[in-house]
Amino acid sequence: MTNPIGFQVTVDADDPHAQARFWAAALHYEVEDQDAFIRDLLDQGHVNEDDVLEVDGRLAFRIGAGIRPPADSETSGQGTRVLFMRVPEPKQSKNRVHLDLGVGRDRIDQEVERLTRLGATELYRVDEPGAFHTTMQDPEGNEFCVQ
Repeated sequence: MTNPIGFQVTVDADDPHAQARFWAAALHYEVEDQDAFIRDLLDQGHVNEDDVLEVDGRLAFRIGAGIRPPADSETSGQGTRVLFMRVPEPKQSKNRVHLDLGVGRDRIDQEVERLTRLGATELYRVDEPGAFHTTMQDPEGNEFCVQ
């Protein structure tokens, strides 16, 4: 049997740190803390002050931010890492790839409400035999579904 291939999802972003905060809260993930690693790289001269910025009192790479499941969660080491990378161009059209958040029919309304409080926008709902979901946008306009 072949071992599964590990992967991460990478999302282009205008503000990767704001996107990381939103998606960490949305998925119950944690924003990766790179502070010690970055300080070590700065001390060694591998990166300079222009490569980093302070986010919530910790050093972070200016170009991107990652999130992952919490270390003490059931999916630690199994969940998918999500990386948000700064790009200069704005989102142009509908996503070619999007996330589906599986919460179940009984929790969909409360999750849509929670995600809206976090900064998402509800676009439309589908509730018909065999299909139910709410399509939303994250704070930068990327579509995702709650089902």
